[in-house]
Amino acid sequence: MAKIIECVPNFSDGRSRRIIQGIAQAIRDCEGATLLDVDPGADFNRTVFTLVGGPDGVVDAAFAAVKAGMELIDMSTQTGEHPRQGAADVVPFIPIQDSSWEECIELSHKLGKRCGEELGLPMYLYAKSAQRPDRVRMPDIRKGEYEALPEKMKNPEFKPDYGPQVFLPKSGVTVTGARQLLIAYNINMNSSVKRKAHTIALDIRESGRAKRDANGEIIRDENGKAVKQPGTLPTTQAAGMMFNKDIAQVSMNLLDYTKVGLHHAFDEIRKQALKQEGLEVTGSEIVGLVPKQALLDAAIHHCSETGKDLPAAEWDQMLLAVDYLGLNDLSPFKLEEKVIEVMIEKGTVAPSATPPAPPGPLMGLGVNEFCEVLSSSSPAPGGGSVAALCGALSAGLSAMVARLTRGKKYAAFEGEMADMVKPTDELREKLETAVDADTEAFNKVMASFKLPKGTADEIAARNQAIQDATKGATLVPFSVMELSLEALKCCEPVARDGNTNSASDAGVAALLGLVGVRGAYYNVRINLSDIEDEKFCKEWSTKADAILKEAEEIHDRCLAHMEKNL
Repeated sequence: MAKIIECVPNFSDGRSRRIIQGIAQAIRDCEGATLLDVDPGADFNRTVFTLVGGPDGVVDAAFAAVKAGMELIDMSTQTGEHPRQGAADVVPFIPIQDSSWEECIELSHKLGKRCGEELGLPMYLYAKSAQRPDRVRMPDIRKGEYEALPEKMKNPEFKPDYGPQVFLPKSGVTVTGARQLLIAYNINMNSSVKRKAHTIALDIRESGRAKRDANGEIIRDENGKAVKQPGTLPTTQAAGMMFNKDIAQVSMNLLDYTKVGLHHAFDEIRKQALKQEGLEVTGSEIVGLVPKQALLDAAIHHCSETGKDLPAAEWDQMLLAVDYLGLNDLSPFKLEEKVIEVMIEKGTVAPSATPPAPPGPLMGLGVNEFCEVLSSSSPAPGGGSVAALCGALSAGLSAMVARLTRGKKYAAFEGEMADMVKPTDELREKLETAVDADTEAFNKVMASFKLPKGTADEIAARNQAIQDATKGATLVPFSVMELSLEALKCCEPVARDGNTNSASDAGVAALLGLVGVRGAYYNVRINLSDIEDEKFCKEWSTKADAILKEAEEIHDRCLAHMEKNL
């Protein structure tokens, strides 16, 4: 059997496609390692990469990823829900097949030494690679996070295991080591209050919470340190986090799933939630990949507790676990994209391991940069690109409301809303692409006007090029009309049946969807006025009029639904 070692580097950016793609490409460019998964989290502002390979290949890929992260991420401006202290925050190695802890410990030393010497990066060893007892646990090393580093770097006790003891404002520090296969597991709540989730986290995590006396005062030992009451789940780290503004999560690291598995955590948190009035678990999510056995264990436990028959096939057992744990709650959970052994056996790579194609010049800009370019004297980008952007924003808002519509109150509509998420996300992506496509089409028209016109043949060729380019510039906004109409169609059910707390969001989605259609309609009309082909003009004008009429009718219905829910 070939040696397989897993490496799961965590980087402190989950929002920039340019950064995520750059790190992923650095990994893919290395021989001897395969990138299996890329799991970004925008609110956490953190991306977990999962790669596997032989010892040398994995270390080379990990080094390349750390180097890319240092170049692309600026920690001095980074913020997010997840604790962090470095651009490449933590780079753990895990034995998977025909490999040992000793080998993974050696690899962490190799990476630490190489990053320290070649990149000048302070490197710390943790978990099974730790050289000191106070560096076994990641929270102990990360205490105070990035903001505490300037002072910590002055303390001799915080001397790195490799690399210089200096504060790097842009890159921070990196931790590496060999550890048990950790499962990053989050459990979703029907609450927008982070405190409720964090209260549960304190009660279940191994480190627990401070003990208090009858007067509510913290009990301290002879050294003045708070005495802790251990939580109910050993080998578990936990904290309350926000998935988005409406969904609180108990965010956990299951440090040894053979002792505390997915099912233990899920059942315990459901039990703890019942102690808070009106609080319920709606489902859960696994960040990154999961070992097959963890799902099989959950299926066996569920059948044992409920008296159900355990399916004979492992695949069906895993599907049962997915259903029991509510792993489809936030997005579809596909075994072939999330289970390590399934991916290795099938030789598959999750779609998320191939980051989205790089955005065009406009969509790659920040919001303020886009507005600055838009306000310049250049005629492009103009109304056509903005119309496409409005359509994309409409689709994005509808997808958000659909994701937020779940729980007992919306049981009758939850399935419909879940089915809407993927097509609305796809519409958003197509409309984002059209933002740049509209500007490119306009630039082609401008380029055709610059063609030579010294001879009769050149004049004829130039006129034909202008006509062809203008037809192309007509079809792009027409496609935006079609896509924005589809976005409006997605808006109607969320405005009618969606989460009433998000009624205003559905209303804004409807307004933006109509702007997308009508704005693109104006661009179609202005381009048609320059086209000499009467048949072409009549055909596309008739089609555009029909789409606008339908869009206005849907828009009016959406706003009527919204008004009822406000």
